[in-house]
Amino acid sequence: MMQFLAKAGLATLLAAGTVAGAVAPASAQVDVYIGSGRPPPPPGYYRPPPPDYYRPPPRPRGCDPRLAEDIARDYGFRRARVVDVTPRRVIVTGWTRRGADEISFGNVRGCPVLR
Repeated sequence: MMQFLAKAGLATLLAAGTVAGAVAPASAQVDVYIGSGRPPPPPGYYRPPPPDYYRPPPRPRGCDPRLAEDIARDYGFRRARVVDVTPRRVIVTGWTRRGADEISFGNVRGCPVLR
């Protein structure tokens, strides 16, 4: 009878050790956090966007260089390209029937031709 109790006690101890060994790693994976676990953001982090954030960017004032090239092509220029943009005018050079030539446009909306 004594051997039976010894074997039963050893089996109980072995079972208890196995259960304790299995519970310890499982309990290490359970974490309880109160809050987000991160430091708070710096002041001004949640500020609203500026008033003009959702407004489209303003249209550029003056003559668009691509429009000036297109108008020069309409006037008969081949291989037209913008060579200079100043506050008052946009200069486009290219080739006409007579050879190399240039044309100037006013640097205002619509690109009027300056002769």
